[in-house]
Order: sequence, then C-alpha cells, then structure tokens
Amino acid sequence: MPRSLPRALVVEARPKQWVKNVLVFAAPGAAGIELSHLGPAFAAFGCFCLAASGTYFLNDAADVEADRLHPTKKNRPIAAGEIPLNLARFFGVAAILSSVGLAALVRWQLAVVIGGYVAMTTVYSLWMKHVAILDVVGVASGFVLRAIAGAVAVDVPISDWFFIVASFGSLFMVVGKRRAEAVEMGDEAASFRPTLGVYPPSYLAHLQTIATSVVLVGYCLWAFEKAAATDASVPWFQISIIPFSLAILRYSLLVDTGHGGAPEEVVLGDKTLIVVGALWAAAFAVGVYTT
Repeated sequence: MPRSLPRALVVEARPKQWVKNVLVFAAPGAAGIELSHLGPAFAAFGCFCLAASGTYFLNDAADVEADRLHPTKKNRPIAAGEIPLNLARFFGVAAILSSVGLAALVRWQLAVVIGGYVAMTTVYSLWMKHVAILDVVGVASGFVLRAIAGAVAVDVPISDWFFIVASFGSLFMVVGKRRAEAVEMGDEAASFRPTLGVYPPSYLAHLQTIATSVVLVGYCLWAFEKAAATDASVPWFQISIIPFSLAILRYSLLVDTGHGGAPEEVVLGDKTLIVVGALWAAAFAVGVYTT
C-alpha cells in the first residue's frame, strides 16, 4: 500500500539511521565532560541528523534506478515513486543548508566539519562509491567525522588512540556491511554496487580481520593509557576491555551469519549486543567520571 507523502518524507529521512550520530558524544564522554556542558554536543547531534537526512534524499534521488534493482531498497519512498525527484532534491538541499547554518551558530569549526561531511558524501556519491577500497573508506570517514564533530563542538582534544579506534572501528562496520550486501545480492551484487563485483569474498574477510585486530589492540592500549593517568583502586578502564572485545566479536559473528547489511538494525536488534554494549559503556563511564 502506497504511503502518504508526509509519511514517505519521514521514512526517507531514515530516523533509524540517526543512531549513528550518537558518535558525536564519544569524544566528550571519553574526556569526562559533564552532562550540563554537553549542550553543544546535542546541537552537533541535531546538525548531523539534518545533514545525513539531506544526503539520503539527494543520494536516493541520484541512485533511484540502481535502488529499484535492490530487493529491499526498491521499497524506499523515492525508488517506489512516492516522492517526486524534484521534491526530494529540494528537501535534501534544504536540510543540508540548515545543518551547516545551525552548526555555525554553535561553533564555526563545527560548521566546517559538517560541511566536510557533506562534501565527502557528495564526492562519494559521484565518484568514490564506484572505486574499490575508496567506497569503504568514504563511508567509514563519515563515521569518523561524526566523532570529530563531537570533539569540535565541546572543544576537547582528540587523543591518538581515540582516533585510531574510531577510524578502524568505522572501517570494521563498513566492511561488514559490504560483506553482507554481497551475500544478500548474490550474483546481482555487481549490478547494484559495481565494487561488489571487484571484491573477492576472501578479500573482504581479510579487510575485516585487519580492522578487527587494529581496533581491539588500539582500544586495549588506549584503555591502559587512560588507566595509567589515574590512581583508581578499581581498574575500570581495563575491565571495559572485556565487554568491548565481546561486542566486537559478537558483531563479527552477526556479520558472518549474514546480518551486517544494516549496522543500525544489527546494533539495535541483537539483545546480546545491547547488553554487552551497555556493560562496556557503564564500565568506561565509571572509569571516566569517578577517577
């Protein structure tokens, strides 16, 4: 049954995808910023929601023919013909301009990061997604820019280990998504996303192994570095390594069993992953705010 235009616009904005924007709170949280001082981070979250939704409108309008070949993406409002292309482009441009303008009211540096995100996603849509390796790096950089935006919004420095974990953690998620897409599409994968016809399954598995290794080692070193800077009687940062590692390994299992095509649905739909993630967040937060 066709959706009404208002409902189609909301669906096209993909509110479920906004969970990715929680990354803007990663750097402020790691730095121990108090809740009362997180206003700029919440503003950055809203700006990224607008920017991301705007890019969804523009990207889906540009990819409408390819999406109609996909078993699930053909049901998106633009691909299904529920939103006229010109209207989709208007909403996309309006959301993006609003996000940059609002970001500038918070800090001009945040507007630069948001603008960089929009520029990167544009280059990705026009070129990077058609080039092997650059397609996964392009998507992963979107996650990294979210993490940077949070740090910029509240004006806290980004540690080397934080940047490494954020970068390779993002790559880990994106490679898993590509592996799941290749399995889901089968022989039709290359017609939907040309780079999927370039990657051998073993190569994507190799990339995932590299990303997993770096993110685990990077987090362990980061946790021990933070612990060394405190005199806590309970090793909360070291303890947080356990649930963090379990979360990474659990997500890897879900990807290998064909559930990584939509990372936000994997994260929100697996009870074990939610519990382990909550335990990690709790242990890390206690370490940050009580030491």
